Amino acid sequence: MTKPIVAIVGRPNVGKSTLFNRLSGERRAIVGRSPGITRDRLYADIWWKGCEFVVVDTGGLELKPQSTLRQMVCRQIEIAIAEAKVIIFLTDGRDGVLPPDAEIADMLRQASKKIVLAINKIDSHGLESEVFQFYQLGMGDPVPISAYHDRGIDALLDRIISYLPLASTATTPQAMMKVAIVGRPNVGKSMLLNRLLGEERVIVDEAPGTTRDAIDTTFHSNGESLVLIDTAGIRRRGRIEKGVETYSLIRVRNAIDRADVALVVTDAAEGIAAQDIHLLGYVQQAYCGAILIVNKWDQVSIKDTTQWAKFIKQKIKFMPYISILFISAKTGYGVGKVLPAAKVIYHERFRSPPQLLLEGVVKEAVAAHPPPMKGGKRLLISRATQVGVNPPAFVFGVNDAKLVHFSYRRYLENRLRQSFGFEGTPLRLEFSKQCGGKQCLNSLPLFS
Repeated sequence: MTKPIVAIVGRPNVGKSTLFNRLSGERRAIVGRSPGITRDRLYADIWWKGCEFVVVDTGGLELKPQSTLRQMVCRQIEIAIAEAKVIIFLTDGRDGVLPPDAEIADMLRQASKKIVLAINKIDSHGLESEVFQFYQLGMGDPVPISAYHDRGIDALLDRIISYLPLASTATTPQAMMKVAIVGRPNVGKSMLLNRLLGEERVIVDEAPGTTRDAIDTTFHSNGESLVLIDTAGIRRRGRIEKGVETYSLIRVRNAIDRADVALVVTDAAEGIAAQDIHLLGYVQQAYCGAILIVNKWDQVSIKDTTQWAKFIKQKIKFMPYISILFISAKTGYGVGKVLPAAKVIYHERFRSPPQLLLEGVVKEAVAAHPPPMKGGKRLLISRATQVGVNPPAFVFGVNDAKLVHFSYRRYLENRLRQSFGFEGTPLRLEFSKQCGGKQCLNSLPLFS
């Protein structure tokens, strides 16, 4: 990353994720009363008074972690501190100065970073007197805030940018391809992300459900920038636990909604499960491009990809356009094909054939296979136009939208694919008496 990084660091349950959400302007990090909810690093771009930086949320810092998982969490925090230009040392004003706060202060001093001491949960003027005790930490003047109530956030941002260079040309970030990695728990999503990045970017653990938040990672590949989004594993609806895991499911769905391409990871050793199909259905409903990643290919004995692909296509007939890749994130087999395939689909989502060519293809399709009769009436298609990209969207002017049978909709979609490609992406087809495109509305009827 070329932008300076600001890391939020503190012991568990002092409000780091709440502050991250407040700074980023959206509820991207999971927030709850139980300590230890945030595990991996979360990133968000921030613009403040001409200064541009990246804020990073981290898990609760424990200087003597007991479990292996907590040790990995602390490793992620160490990486965030090493990357950071400025560190927000967040404490809890209601708790006062606790021994772990003093220990963290000593550790941060050794990091030789610019430190902004923020005292959270100062929800009213009456609590501001509690701030003075934090001077004993020797971290300079504390900044009293309430991340939940949005108090003192402007002052905190002012203090942060005082340590950062002023951007000479602050610009809105350009659109980049967003790739979401989704799937059931323990199918190898985080391991795939690490393999793609070539670094230990997120925690990889054998216990299912390690990743809870949707994690955005900006990545540069062959001169192109893209965003990889790692997500929590989705379980069957009846097995979703309340609280953190419920919020994780929401994050997964939001990740799919904002992604251009979804890498739906499944386990080759277990085969295609009902939950995989359910997840693919949601990807299609979101009009997101899709690649089915059959992971753990090193664990299967029969490696006939043709037969595997045929079997999978039978299971997911509703997505005949989907691309299928067989990989092993553990060994690296096939991983090199993943991002190039995603880029192909991304560019296909912006495909926009000329209007006259589109009209000709649809006219030929209607002539070759006229719409069937329904209730004594026949569907008449008068106009056709493309009204959007990413996803590709088409509007058909018809005499009665209720006469459109799903099989004829699929027929028209298949003809569009045969003529123009649109590999790996769903198409949005709308049928209306009032065709939605200006060019379409002004044209004469094409079909009768």
